[in-house]
Amino acid sequence: MTPPPTAAPAAPAPVALPNAGDTRAGRRVPPATGGALVLVGMLLVALNLRAAVTSLGALLDEIRDGLGLSGVTAGLVTTLPTIAFAGLGALTPWLVRKVAPARVLVVAMFALALGQVLRVLTDSTWVFVLTSALALAGIAVANILLPMLVKQHFPHRTGLVTGAYTMALTVGTTVAAATAVPIAHAFGSWRAGLGIWAALAALAVLPWVPLALRTRAAARRATPTPRPVASARIRPERTRLGWAMAIYFGAQSLSGYAIMGWLAQLFRDAGYQPESAGLLLAGVTALGVPIALLMPTVAGRLATLRPLVLGLTAASALAYLGLAIAPHSAALLWVALLAIGQGAFPMILTAIGLRSRTAEGTVALSAFAQSTGYVIAALGPLMVGILYEVTGGWTAPLGFLLAALAVQTTAGMAIARPRYVEDE
Repeated sequence: MTPPPTAAPAAPAPVALPNAGDTRAGRRVPPATGGALVLVGMLLVALNLRAAVTSLGALLDEIRDGLGLSGVTAGLVTTLPTIAFAGLGALTPWLVRKVAPARVLVVAMFALALGQVLRVLTDSTWVFVLTSALALAGIAVANILLPMLVKQHFPHRTGLVTGAYTMALTVGTTVAAATAVPIAHAFGSWRAGLGIWAALAALAVLPWVPLALRTRAAARRATPTPRPVASARIRPERTRLGWAMAIYFGAQSLSGYAIMGWLAQLFRDAGYQPESAGLLLAGVTALGVPIALLMPTVAGRLATLRPLVLGLTAASALAYLGLAIAPHSAALLWVALLAIGQGAFPMILTAIGLRSRTAEGTVALSAFAQSTGYVIAALGPLMVGILYEVTGGWTAPLGFLLAALAVQTTAGMAIARPRYVEDE
């Protein structure tokens, strides 16, 4: 992301943020290591941020049969990510003020691995839901931490590193969606196709263990120093820009999680075999890889985000209409248009940095936009599941997604012009 201009009205003095070597309030220690290990760790974490969600979406039909889930319960399961991301995402800034980010990520990735293992070992619907929530708690914390780590460790390469970890996130999403069903069939159970991703989460723990240990050792050697006094706290919830960002983030996440949770089922109902439906779902994220890599650079160079907002809206609208009218005959076209429309996700992540002047502003805006946005997004998979159960078809669910797209576009126009949360 391109740093915002410095010639602007003076913003409030920022509160010092914890870096990789900060531990508790009032104690500051040197960074634990160089940027290379941090970057590798970030990319491995990003690979995990959607795999547990899209693998469930690809295998939703088998899971419903295996656990006896109703349509409403399946909708609840596919809504869990947004509920977890909203609740725990809001607590993450407070958490990293108390504990070093490396140590937080060790626990987060361990929770993700453990939750994914436990949920495939049960025959109970509610144990499945609770262990899924444990796994998603780890993802929720990492969602907020990654933009913060970019700002701390790569302040002059934010666009490049944001694009890299967003691309890694997209790759993980794609691979999980494409291979969950074949793995399940190869092992004769949906449990294998869903549980194998625990190994990827365990791998993501490894870079953060030495970082956490070095941070802890450095903290023991450190001498406490006076804590900087904050002259003001940035509160995005009191600004129009903060709410516009939250609504846009929420509306695009609403459609994104609805697609991840239900698109494979839509293609199955249209006549595709389970493997083909999973591959079509994977196609949405696979085509999104170059978009995720390039979007931060493109957005940072534009004077206004309006062309991107309107272009992404047009692609999504055409995709929804096409899926309602001819889901089978032109599936590849709708997948391509959905992939373009889902470029709203890397765009809004980029916009969080573009619409804040300081590191504190970035963290505050990220936490508010994501936590509030995921509350909105929780309606997506749940409403799609309810409408699908009630109507027995896809016209009503797709109509709901078109209505959400209209809200998203309105909020997008509000964040399109250059402005900064600190100024408001």
